[in-house]
Amino acid sequence: MSGGEKSQRKQTYYARLQKLLKDYNKILLVSADNIGSFHLQKIRQSIRKEAVILMGKNTMIRKAMRQHASEHPEIEPLIPHVYGNIGLVFVKNDSDIATTRSLLTGYKIEAFAKAGVIAPSDVIVPKGDTGMDPGKTNFFQALSIQTKIAKGKIEISNDVHLLKKGDKVSASAAALLQMLGIKPFIYRLDTLKAYENGSIFDPSLLDTTDSDVLNRFRTGISRIAALSLSIGYPTVASLPHEVSNGYKNLLAISVATSYTFKGSEAIKKLLSDPEALKAAQAAATSTPAAGGAGGAAAGGAEDDKKDDKKGSDDDVGGMGGLFGDDEGF
Repeated sequence: MSGGEKSQRKQTYYARLQKLLKDYNKILLVSADNIGSFHLQKIRQSIRKEAVILMGKNTMIRKAMRQHASEHPEIEPLIPHVYGNIGLVFVKNDSDIATTRSLLTGYKIEAFAKAGVIAPSDVIVPKGDTGMDPGKTNFFQALSIQTKIAKGKIEISNDVHLLKKGDKVSASAAALLQMLGIKPFIYRLDTLKAYENGSIFDPSLLDTTDSDVLNRFRTGISRIAALSLSIGYPTVASLPHEVSNGYKNLLAISVATSYTFKGSEAIKKLLSDPEALKAAQAAATSTPAAGGAGGAAAGGAEDDKKDDKKGSDDDVGGMGGLFGDDEGF
């Protein structure tokens, strides 16, 4: 290829990259380690409706991003992450970035271990029949793998932790896995960083669901309410609890005195009728949980033997089931 053709190809690539940066506001920065051209072609075809994959030299990518950042500075924080064997996945504006990432990570291939590569995961060779003849016993001995001969075949005695994540694959380990027909590694386009509308974030945030957000919001509101109640500083979060606690105090005062208001009439009427009170307490403690129902049944016989004229402390002590507590409000 002549110098003019190379220059033309660079200009075409550069112009395409500039257009993609201008047209797309969602980008996935992916690692392309151990991804072959055929594998990459299949991935391109599988996500064609969702995104555009662009590979190239990092120097060219950074140069285009810097020029784009002169008018759109929000892209600038992504530039330092453009290093190593990476690619850019431009997600279409009408597509969901989390869905596109799932499509990328879902398309993966199994591969044999090659000598000299770094193991992306642990490799364990299972015990059992290898299908090899006894003539290859020395090969296993060189790797310190205990074997035995069973029915004329080599059998591995115990599971062997051959490689740990991050180890460099030796030639002997690669040869063993090849002979055993084990493809231990799975390669795919793993997302390193995600970019959307000027924000750069870890791809793990894409796994967050609406329910996760709601649960965290509820937890935050609960903590604010607890802090407000502890220090006596009213907030919107603590107001329902304060109203509930105040109402309970009013009921307690009404029960302990002759003062009656509309909200306490039903409670005082219930307390004046011991049989009705026992029935209400039994109904309050009879929950779907086996423990609550069992406890009420076990204590029923003893409660019937108690004197109905027992002091008011016992009656008030059973009010928890009637009034509820702060946590459920």
